[in-house]
Amino acid sequence: MQHTCVVRYLLGLLVIHATLLKAEWNTKDFLKREHSLTKPYQGSGFGVPNWDFQGSTMVTSNYIRLTPDQKSKQGALWNKIPCRVRNWEVQLNFKVTGTTRDLFGDGFAFWYTKERMEIGPVFGSKDFFSGLAIIGDTYSNHNTPNHQHPYLSAMVNNGSVSYDHDKDGKHTMLGGCQVQFRNMNHETWIAIRYENDKLTISHDMNNKRAWAPCFSTEGVKLPTGYYFGMSATTGDLSDAHDVISVKTYELDTAAGVPKEERPDIQPESEFIAAAPKEKKEESDRPSMSGIKTFLICLLVVLGIIVVGVIGIMIYQNQQENNRKRFY
Repeated sequence: MQHTCVVRYLLGLLVIHATLLKAEWNTKDFLKREHSLTKPYQGSGFGVPNWDFQGSTMVTSNYIRLTPDQKSKQGALWNKIPCRVRNWEVQLNFKVTGTTRDLFGDGFAFWYTKERMEIGPVFGSKDFFSGLAIIGDTYSNHNTPNHQHPYLSAMVNNGSVSYDHDKDGKHTMLGGCQVQFRNMNHETWIAIRYENDKLTISHDMNNKRAWAPCFSTEGVKLPTGYYFGMSATTGDLSDAHDVISVKTYELDTAAGVPKEERPDIQPESEFIAAAPKEKKEESDRPSMSGIKTFLICLLVVLGIIVVGVIGIMIYQNQQENNRKRFY
């Protein structure tokens, strides 16, 4: 009897152990190593396997620094291999630090785009991009009363819309949330999840190993075959922008949802067509400061006075001529 109990106990342990091994195996099976980046970064040569970097980017043993805490720097890190899966999740471990408390900038961006390795004005990468941008904006150009910075937001573009820095991308923003990720003493993470045309952004800024929601939106169509990347920029203000790790997972596709690639579709969201119209309507509206309005009113008043004085002088001159003829 005791022998039978021991055998059953050992069999139970084997089943539990096999289950744990299977779960561990499944986790690693879905991790897309060709799209991921972990320490140690460097391979046999001087480069980073499967990744290219440019600009001010510097690779160290503990982090990849896109920009140092210096003015007017741009750097980027791009995956060499296009992503061929329909549903994916990227978990980005990053760090933003600086020496100032109140004035800092400009920010960083995560990319899933058709183009790669093109330095430009949108947080270190090109404008009029085709794909998805997740932007961590640390400096407010618009001074909007709706939220403070740093601010995490998303934009989908088909190459036809420009990112509006002056408005902090307000007219093309799919959604966003205020996040305090700067000068943290612990790890900071964001998760970009794209599943069945639904985009979900989450974050862990409190080192709790649990995702807090930022925003979620449906109806986002992204092609397969685009590239993952990260970029950052500084201007008159600066911060150090570091990438610690990138973990990319392939997600299960629900039953009935096509699994095949779709490289020929255009990136799509409800804001792509609306953005130029909104910007045009806003640009058509008159916009004058108080000083301009005062000067225009002053000129109008002076003009009326000048016309009135000239009219009085002409009238008096005519009256004088009439009196001379009478006498």
